Formats: sequence, C-alpha cells, structure tokens
Amino acid sequence: MYSHLSEQYKIKFGNLEDIDINGYQEIIGSKEIEKLKKIAGKLEGKRWANVNSTFEGGGVAEMLKSIVPIARGLGIDCTWYCIEATDDFYIVTKKFHNIIQGLDQHFTLEELLDLYVNTNRRNFENISINADYSVVHDPQPCASVVHGNYTGKKVWRCHIDTSEANDLIWNFLVPYINNYDGVIFSHPEFVKTGVRKPVFQIPPSIDPLTVKNRQKTREESLSILYELLNEHNIDPERPIVLAVSRYDIHKNQETIVKVFKELKKDRDISKLKPILIIVGNSATDDPEGMEMFKKIYGQVEDDKDIFTLLNIPNNDENIGALMSIADVFIHISTKEGFGLVVTEAMWQGTPVIGSNVGGIRLQIINDKTGYLVEPFEIDKMKTYIKHILLNPEEKERLGYSAIEHVRNNFLVTNLVRRHLVLMSFYLGIDYPCFEL
Repeated sequence: MYSHLSEQYKIKFGNLEDIDINGYQEIIGSKEIEKLKKIAGKLEGKRWANVNSTFEGGGVAEMLKSIVPIARGLGIDCTWYCIEATDDFYIVTKKFHNIIQGLDQHFTLEELLDLYVNTNRRNFENISINADYSVVHDPQPCASVVHGNYTGKKVWRCHIDTSEANDLIWNFLVPYINNYDGVIFSHPEFVKTGVRKPVFQIPPSIDPLTVKNRQKTREESLSILYELLNEHNIDPERPIVLAVSRYDIHKNQETIVKVFKELKKDRDISKLKPILIIVGNSATDDPEGMEMFKKIYGQVEDDKDIFTLLNIPNNDENIGALMSIADVFIHISTKEGFGLVVTEAMWQGTPVIGSNVGGIRLQIINDKTGYLVEPFEIDKMKTYIKHILLNPEEKERLGYSAIEHVRNNFLVTNLVRRHLVLMSFYLGIDYPCFEL
C-alpha cells in the first residue's frame, strides 16, 4: 500500500522550532552572522522545500533537522517532505546506492518501473510542492521531478560517491537529473557524463549546537556515558579506538576489526590494553544494515577488547561523548560521498584516520587534520594508530587543526549560506557575491 507524500515534519518533529542564528555567534563570529542575515533578508518569505527518503537515520535527515529550523529562523519559509514507500522500494533503492557506488548487483526491469518509478509517481499524485526553491536529495525521490509538480526552481542534491557509477543505472537516472534546474555534488570528482544542467559543489556539514556535536570536557562526556559504559563493561581509562557509521559494506568495518586485532599483537601497544568500539545505527531506507551487523559481530567472535554496538540509547548524546573521549577515530570507507562522522569526530578534537576516497579527502589534510590511508592499507593504519596512542601530544596537534578546519568549512551555518546564495541566484535576486 503506497502512501502519498505528505508534509509531516511539524508532526514527526514537534521540537523543530525556529532557531535564532545569533546562537552561533560565539562559534562562527559576528561577521558571518551578519553575512547570513544580509543574504536571508532579500529572501524573506520565500519558500524553500526539501524532499528526501527518511525522517530518521543517515546524514541527510540529520542535516535537515538543523537546516530547516535555521532557515526558518532567518525568515525563510523552509519545509521538509519525506516520501513514503514499502520495504521493497528501499531494497531496490539500496541496490541503486550500491550500484552507483561501484558494486555489481542485479536488478530487474520490474524493480525499475514498478517499484522505483511507480513509487515516485504514487507519492506525488495530486501533490504540488509549492516552493520557490526545492532541493531533492539522493536517488530515492529523484524521479519525482517528472512525476511530481514543483512550482519553482528545483535542484537535485546527490550525497553519494558517483565517481564509478555503473553506466546502466546512471544512464537510467540521467534523464530525470536533467529535468532539474541544477545539480549539487559534494565533490567535483562525482560529476558523471551526461549531466546537462549547471553543477555546483556544496559539501555537507554538522550543527555544532546539537546534543551530539556540542563540544564537551572529558568529565562531561564520562558523566553522559556512565550507563552505557557500565552496561557493556567498557573501561574508559583504557585507550579507545572508535568507529561510528551505518553497518554497511562500503563502511569497511571488517577491515577495522582486522587492523585492531593486528594492532594488539604489537608489544608496545599490548601494554596499553586498547579497546575498539564500533557503533552503528539502522535506518529505514537501509535494509542491509542488520545483515552487515551480524557479519561484523561474527567476525569479532569472543574478543573481549572489541565492542560492537547497535542503536544505542540516547544515541546522539552518547555518540558525541564517545567521540570526545576517544583517542583515535577510524573511518576507512571504500566509497564515501562525504562521511559526516569524520567531521563530527574532528570537531571534538579527536584524531581521525580516514580512507583516501570521496568526500573524506575534503576533510582530512594528511598529517595536519588527520591521516589518510587507502581502504585496505592495514599496516599503515596500524602505524598511525600506534603513533597517536604512544604520543599524546599528537592528538592535541591534530585535534586543534581539525577543529579549525571544520569551523571554517563544514558547519551548518556555512551550508545554509551556500544554499541561500544558490537560491538567490535561481530566483534572480541581486546579491553581489555568488561564491558558494
């Protein structure tokens, strides 16, 4: 049974009240606040709509929870729509996700036409998105541009790594993409052939004022984590290697486990008795998550130094606290559109070892804000983790640079500013600076 698209964010998230941009002044400075207000002032009363596939789970939903109320606080009538579908639809679009990111998976014409196309059509029957500027996120609702009714300018926002997209599925999506007025990617390398509309680069971002991302002292973090650490018998005084992401084949958690098991064989490291904590969430639009969790759990076996956690309570607060107390954060995806968890860990001042792929390369400046490795360079990962654990001053050096890099490039206020500039451009509003 298909449900129509509906504007539900006020119901689903009753606490999404308008956010006063002045609350970010201490973090980004008064000049940036005034710049935002100046751009927004010429857009007051204009309508900005967002369409995606889930209200919970994943980076897009997390960003929209901040983008929408910040924009509203600036006087923009910002709304959030979410398509509704069966589990089969999410299975098919997960295949899309994997195939676009280079995996070889089988799909049928019935899946393309009956599930994908018809789900988009049925969601938008007799529905109009009455907005001056609409942003449609990722492949799931991409076809809505044809089957829906957008009254204003519309852009497709691709959050995933399309650099090695399968030609067949990409060529299926391109005609839909070319019905938009513009396309946004996180990285220039993700732009594939066939796109005939203006292309813009806007990286994702984090909100520094959320429960998860608020910077914390170690004492504050340990207080937050007290119940979680006791429940799983985790000793926070031992060095912590942390990994946070969906349980997903592209997140490469299997290699993280291999790296840690090899690391423990090192005589100098074994004296420190480090632990590995892998935390992951499930999402309504990712049906493969539980299968991957079981696979990682089986790989860990009876290793008492590795903790695999799923859907932990008070997720955001506990994740932020874990990032704050961790000695090393590792995120070695084989494919990554951006990897918001990298930014989140960097904002907490925790050194990150990340794979040299996709949007991770925008965040980690090697040997300055963290370390870059290839996704399966186990020996190199071990070397970097060992170096950080044995040299506490390295954590402080990398952490300080990482925080400033995030402040200057990957905070949600910067993301909102870029969208407002793009919105001004498409609406023909005379704003002197169109730098995204």
